[in-house]
Amino acid sequence: MKTEQHTGKIKKAPPWVAIVGNPNCGKTALFNRLTGLHHKVGNYPGITVEKKSGRIRNSRIILRDLPGTYSLNSKSVDEKIVSDMVQSWRDPNSRPRAVIVVADATNLIRNTYLALQILDWNVPTIIVLNMIDEARKKNISIDANELQRRTNAWAVIPASAKYGQGIKEIIETLERIPDNVLLPNHPPRLVEIENYSEDIAPLEQFLEVKKDSLNHHPRIEALRLLSDSGYINYLSKFFSASELQALLDITKQVKSALTVKNIPYHNLEQSSRFAYIDLYLGDVFKKDSVSRRSMSERADAILTHPVFGPLALLLVLGFIFNAIFSWAQLPMELIQSGIDWTSAQAGAVLPDGVFKSLMTQGIIGGAGTILIFFPQIIILIFFLSLLEDSGYMARMAFMMDKLMAKIGLNGRSVLPLLSGFACAIPAVMSARTIENRRDRFVTIMLIPLMSCSARLPVYTILIAAFVPAEYILGFIPMQAAVLMGIYFLGMFTAIFAALVFKKFYPSKSVQTMLMELPPYRMPLARSLWWQIYDKGKSFLTTAGSIILAISIVLWFLASYPQQSDSRQQTSRERIEYSYAGQLGHFIEPAVKPLGFDWKIGVGLITSFAAREVMVSTLSTLYNLENDSGQSQSLIEAMRKDRYPDGRPVFTVLSVLSLMVFFVFAAQCMATFAVIKKETNSWRWPLLMTGYMTVLAYVSCLIVYQGGHLLGFI
Repeated sequence: MKTEQHTGKIKKAPPWVAIVGNPNCGKTALFNRLTGLHHKVGNYPGITVEKKSGRIRNSRIILRDLPGTYSLNSKSVDEKIVSDMVQSWRDPNSRPRAVIVVADATNLIRNTYLALQILDWNVPTIIVLNMIDEARKKNISIDANELQRRTNAWAVIPASAKYGQGIKEIIETLERIPDNVLLPNHPPRLVEIENYSEDIAPLEQFLEVKKDSLNHHPRIEALRLLSDSGYINYLSKFFSASELQALLDITKQVKSALTVKNIPYHNLEQSSRFAYIDLYLGDVFKKDSVSRRSMSERADAILTHPVFGPLALLLVLGFIFNAIFSWAQLPMELIQSGIDWTSAQAGAVLPDGVFKSLMTQGIIGGAGTILIFFPQIIILIFFLSLLEDSGYMARMAFMMDKLMAKIGLNGRSVLPLLSGFACAIPAVMSARTIENRRDRFVTIMLIPLMSCSARLPVYTILIAAFVPAEYILGFIPMQAAVLMGIYFLGMFTAIFAALVFKKFYPSKSVQTMLMELPPYRMPLARSLWWQIYDKGKSFLTTAGSIILAISIVLWFLASYPQQSDSRQQTSRERIEYSYAGQLGHFIEPAVKPLGFDWKIGVGLITSFAAREVMVSTLSTLYNLENDSGQSQSLIEAMRKDRYPDGRPVFTVLSVLSLMVFFVFAAQCMATFAVIKKETNSWRWPLLMTGYMTVLAYVSCLIVYQGGHLLGFI
C-alpha cells in the first residue's frame, strides 16, 4: 500500500479504483454518478481524452476515469494512456483496489473483449452492465450471475447511469473489497488454437522464465509481442541487454514461421479472445430473434442519406444560427439596459476624477460590454451539446468521412474539428483519438480555422450593427445567413488547407475509419445543464478575468499621458495622444490597406490574448472618446465613427474584411500553448501562427482592395 508523509507522520494513501470501458459506453456518465462530479459526457466516441479523478460519494476511495478504448493493444494517444496505466500494474504497489469495466449491455460481445483483457491481470474486477434499461427494451436478456461465474469477475452489476440504477450496489461492492487482495492466477481467457500453439511455444517458454517479475501470462505477452512491435518497450526493463536481443530474435523467428503457414500473427489475440467469447460466454446474453428496425435505423435512412442527409444538416445549422440572433435578442437588450443603468448610477455617485473614468468607461463600459453577448454564447453551447448528446454529431462525422479521405484525412478528424466550434483547446486535445500521427497533427493545424465561441461576439456585433435584420427571398434571415456564411468560410478554408498539407506532407498509409454510430438518445437535461453551466462559468471566470485585466490596462494606456492643456482638447484628441493612440497610429500603416483604422489595430493586438477582447477594447476606446463621460452603446458608436475627413470608419468592405480576419487569424495564446503541449514541439504552433496570420492578412487585403477595384464602398 502506498503511503503519504505528512508532518513526520506516515499516512496511508486513499485506495483508488480505475474505471475503463469502450468509447461511448456511458463510462463518464457512470463516473459522474459515482463521484457527484460533472465531467463532460456525450453520445459519440472520444469524450474522455485524459485521466480524470474524483472521490466516490461518501467514501475515501478515489475513482480514476480513463479514456475510452476498445483494447489494451493501443493505437492512438488516448488508448496509450490506458495501456500505460494497466502496464504499471506489474508492480503490485501500483495496482488499484479494483477495476470497474463499464460494458454497454446492448453490445456485450464487443465490450466483453476489453473486460477479458482486464480480468487477465488478476485485479478485482467489477463488470458494470450499463444501459441495462435499453437492453431490456431491445429484448436482450443477460444472466449476470452466470457471467460472473464464467469470467471469475469479482461482481457483475446491471446498471443505468442515465437513471442511477445500480450505483448504490457498485459503491457497496467497492467498499467490501479489501486492500491488496491477491487473486489466484487464472489461466488466460483465450481459446487455444492448434494452428499456432506449437509455433509460438519457443517465445512463450522464453517468457515463462520471467513470469514472476513480469506478473502477467506468458501466452498473452507472446501474442502482444507478435501483434505490436512497440510492446517490447513495456518488457525491456525486466531483461538484460543480451536477453532482450534474444527475445527480439525469437519473436522474429516466430513471425517468420507463422508467415510461412499464412497465419496472420497480428490478429492472433483478437481471434482467440472472440473465440473464447463465442464458445464460453455466447449463451449468457441472448437477444430476441425477432428482427426489428430500430428508431435510430429509421432516422438514419434520412439523416445519413447521400442527398437528404446534407440538406438536413444545412437546415439544422441554419436553425441554430438564426436562433443565435432571434432567441438572444431579448436577454441581450436586458443586459444592455442593466449595463447602461449601472454606468449611469456609478457616474452619478462617484466624484469626477480618475476612478470615475476607470469605472464607467474602463470596467463597466469596456469589460461589461462583453456580457451583452453572453446569451448568444450560451445558445451556441446549448445546441452543440444537444448535437453531441443526441448522437447526431457522430452522424456528421460519418457523412464527412468520404470528404475527409479525399483531402488526406479520415472521419475521426471530423469530431475534433466540429468541437472547435465551441473551443479550440479541448478540440485540440480530443485529436488524441486519431491513431495516425500525421493525421493528428494536420487536424490540430486545422482546428483553429473553426470559428470558436470566442469569435462569436465579434461576428455578432459587426452583423448586428451593419447587416439589416431583413429576409432573403422572404424567409431566410439575412443576419443568420451572414453568420452561417462566416462559419462555412472557415470550414471550406480548412478543406483547402488540408489539401495543401496533403501535397507537402502526404500520408504514408491509407487510414480507414471504423466508428460505431451510437443510437439516437434523448439528451439528459442534467447533462445539458452542467455542460452549459461549466462552459458558461468558464467564459465568465477565465475569459472574463482576462477581459477585465486588459480593459483596465487599456483604459490606462488610453488615458495617459495627458498634455498640460488637455482640458482644452476634445476626448478624441486626448485619446489619440495617449499611449494606446500612439501604438494604434504606429501600426495603422500596416492595417490601413485592410480597411482598419488605428482603434481596430489596437483591438487586433489585444485580441491575441483572447479573441473576444476585441469587443471590450473597442468599447473602452469609444467610451473614452465620448465627451459625455457616460457609457454608450458600442453598436451606435461604431455606426457614428468617422475619419477626420468625414468618411465612415466602418463600411461594408471594412466590416467584411474584419470578419474575414477573425476567421483566419490565430489570435489565442491559450490555443498556441496547448498545441505546443500536444505536439511536444515549437514547430507546429509556430507553423499554425505563421500560416494563419499570412492567410488572414492576404485574404483581408484581397477583400478590401479587390472590393474597391470592383466599385464597392
